[in-house]
Amino acid sequence: MAFLDRARNIQDRFDNRLRTVGHGKYGRILRMARRPTSEEYVKVLQVTWLGAVLIGVVGFAIYIFFSQSGPWIWTHLTGGV
Repeated sequence: MAFLDRARNIQDRFDNRLRTVGHGKYGRILRMARRPTSEEYVKVLQVTWLGAVLIGVVGFAIYIFFSQSGPWIWTHLTGGV
């Protein structure tokens, strides 16, 4: 099989897959999808950053608690061993 025939076959298979994108499992989702407005985008960013900061603060508080009071708790639970 010549190089051009193989390239044409590959291109045809790719084109056939693209034709069925709107008809498969995800077709309805892709047809309903739209670009978010700038207001929606800003709200999503704010909620995402708030969640990330909240998780970071909780993790840092746990780290500080166990790094500062962990040794004291450990020595009192084990009797100073």
